[in-house]
Amino acid sequence: MNRILVTGAAGFIGHAFTKRLLEVGVDVLGIDNLNDYYDVELKKARLADIQGFETFEFEELNLADREGMEQVFKSWKPKAVVNLAAQAGVRYSIDHPHAYVDSNVQGFLNVLEGCRHNNVKHLIFASSSSVYGANTTVPFAVSHNVDHPISLYAATKKANELMAHSYSHLYRLPCTGLRFFTVYGPWGRPDMAYFKFTKKIYAGEPIDIYNDGDMQRDFTYIDDIVQSMLGLMDHIPQPSDAWDPQKPDPSYSNAPYRLYNIGNNNPEPLMDLIKFLEEETGIEAKKNFMPMQPGDVYATYADTDALVKDIGFKPSTSLKDGIHRFMEWYKMFYDVEAEQKKAVAE
Repeated sequence: MNRILVTGAAGFIGHAFTKRLLEVGVDVLGIDNLNDYYDVELKKARLADIQGFETFEFEELNLADREGMEQVFKSWKPKAVVNLAAQAGVRYSIDHPHAYVDSNVQGFLNVLEGCRHNNVKHLIFASSSSVYGANTTVPFAVSHNVDHPISLYAATKKANELMAHSYSHLYRLPCTGLRFFTVYGPWGRPDMAYFKFTKKIYAGEPIDIYNDGDMQRDFTYIDDIVQSMLGLMDHIPQPSDAWDPQKPDPSYSNAPYRLYNIGNNNPEPLMDLIKFLEEETGIEAKKNFMPMQPGDVYATYADTDALVKDIGFKPSTSLKDGIHRFMEWYKMFYDVEAEQKKAVAE
């Protein structure tokens, strides 16, 4: 498919995936509302990194803008849509619930309607490992029940999965949902722990470590996320003859619908992340140990068997290697050496 609409193109995953598509000659229309949930200048820098490609167009637009979204679909006629735009963040959803419904529910409905009315051949959409919520059976499998979210963010992502299935069933729209597990790497999100920790370590400020550091995450490097998505782009879902309405499996259907975990299949301790950051910066972090926060889970752990079976790819970048690559980018992008010299001079 050589004409693709990517929502959230100025976001972390959106930028990385769009850049890979452009590198192989795909025509991409990126849309993003450039909101100020985190540093807008970083979003603009991501866009600047890809705007030199001749096959890239960009439009600043909010998914919740119904008329604007209708116009984009009608004028651009994408063959496939990759919906990565969303209001992200578990903790932020506790204090700003309306932002999540506007973007993740109303906005996603506009995406679905655009696909329905414009003969889109495949919709890939971002879900989240957060949907596993109160489930403690690990590794988390796409066949597990996820009816007990513990944050509104997770609830909106579960809603996306249900909404997509309904459109897949009613209109035979092929839909693929991706449950991302703790994505990190260059050009990442400043609200994520590894990014915030890095900034504070360099600033000599204490880092907040929840649940006294006793947490595990299935950290997944951005390049592995992109490679998984590329493999799934042309793996268009088909109705499954194996689906049993008496014992329904939520990961597939008698409609053209599939769900996948995109994770490293390897949960690692939060304290290991901090250790790798300390090694890369050469600075021992000042640690402020705190209790578990509302909406957080103790551990995430992705069962990736379905992904490996269908596209033959399994994310495998180690956290140590991934953090090294992130730090190389961070030091260059924020000119850390110059900032340190400036601080010494002052």
